[in-house]
Amino acid sequence: MTSTVQTTTTQVYRVYIKASAQAIWDAITQPEWTNRYGYTGYVEYDLHPGGHYKVRPGEEFKATSEAMGNKLPDIIIEGEVLEADPPHKLVTTFRMLMDPQMAAEPFTRITHEIKQLDGYCSLTLTHELDGAPHLASIVGGAMEEYGAGGGHAWVLSDLKTLLETGSSFANTDS
Repeated sequence: MTSTVQTTTTQVYRVYIKASAQAIWDAITQPEWTNRYGYTGYVEYDLHPGGHYKVRPGEEFKATSEAMGNKLPDIIIEGEVLEADPPHKLVTTFRMLMDPQMAAEPFTRITHEIKQLDGYCSLTLTHELDGAPHLASIVGGAMEEYGAGGGHAWVLSDLKTLLETGSSFANTDS
């Protein structure tokens, strides 16, 4: 018996947030924010074309992963900044290093676009996943039922919740 996993090579997510474009930009690019929502991790950006991008896991994420039998590496995501136009657009390459199968896949491309509207903003995340079917499955939320989270939709929902309410459903210390 064979099984087929169908993944979309370009995934687009949009969320509307009652916050300023600068607040959303900061929540995406500042480690003191990124460790408060989603999977919790500390981003490091060198915000110019050619600059490095990496994410280190937070202690809570490390502990949760280890309790499930998965020891995380010191750097769980790496990439390169392709474009940075604060607070409107951030384009990076992206490679997840949390397991050998994903680490073996090629770099993918993520674009964050923030548009100021009338008292709120739209945040659109576009992830181009050519050649990375395992990562596409993970970030698309296909592993949610196995405790791996709900991918980009879950992270963006938590980011919205944190910015609008001051608390996160991912991190109870917020």
